[in-house]
Amino acid sequence: MSELNGSIASRSTFDSEETGSRASLYSASFWGLWLRDWHVLMGSAATFAIRTVMQPLLFIFVFAYVFPMIGQDVGVAGDASFATVLVPGLVAVAVLFQGISAVALPLVNEFSVSREIEDRVMAPLPTTAVALEKLLFGAFQGVIAACIVFPLLYIVPATDVEVRIGSWSLLIVMLLLSTITAGAAGLAIGTTFKPTQVPLVFSVIVIPTTFLGCVYYPWQALGAIPWLQVVVLVNPLVYVSEGLRSALTPQLPHLVPWVSIGALTVATAVLGAIGVRGFHNRVLD
Repeated sequence: MSELNGSIASRSTFDSEETGSRASLYSASFWGLWLRDWHVLMGSAATFAIRTVMQPLLFIFVFAYVFPMIGQDVGVAGDASFATVLVPGLVAVAVLFQGISAVALPLVNEFSVSREIEDRVMAPLPTTAVALEKLLFGAFQGVIAACIVFPLLYIVPATDVEVRIGSWSLLIVMLLLSTITAGAAGLAIGTTFKPTQVPLVFSVIVIPTTFLGCVYYPWQALGAIPWLQVVVLVNPLVYVSEGLRSALTPQLPHLVPWVSIGALTVATAVLGAIGVRGFHNRVLD
């Protein structure tokens, strides 16, 4: 009996050591892929900054600087300037589309042209973990994009910008959840569509998603068009914009934060599952 107990204890210790060794190997491999992506990002830092800044800067310059300077009023919500309305919306645009492009576009090259994905899946990691690394690094780039764009919303506008952060915890939750949703969307797009279809997907998605994503107006303002107010609820950018609006400009009308958080959680789960499954299928192909 004592020999049996000793054998069980020895086996348990061996299994525990093996599990710890495997976890250390996975962690090191995951970190290695992350550093590799970081090195690539730093090598194209200028391109990344220009891609991140260009669209928000253009909108800020035209709507929040040029229009006020020429006396043209645009979309004022109550006593708030249009620049204040733009703050959460343009941060949302930068976060969402930077996260999507940071994952989807490299995947197109890695699966078709460079076949770099073959090197990645040879890392001592489960294929799902390789896919999640792509997703999370895309989310990380979305956070950087927000940090780049946000100061512009103070510097460029010709009118005062009123940002009132009532809850830092809400802001952090919304920012992190939004970027992860963006990464999941990028993974789903990059693994579901053929390489020749991805540019078309971006051209078809970007414009309607942006203009119907409550970037330039609160969702409640669409109450004058009830059918459209309902239709836009399928757009994840609505919840990113409204969630950031509740955190950055709570004095403006916005969706209840838990609605935005719940919708983005569901979107992340659905898009992430589609993306991981697509990643597995593309790797096997």
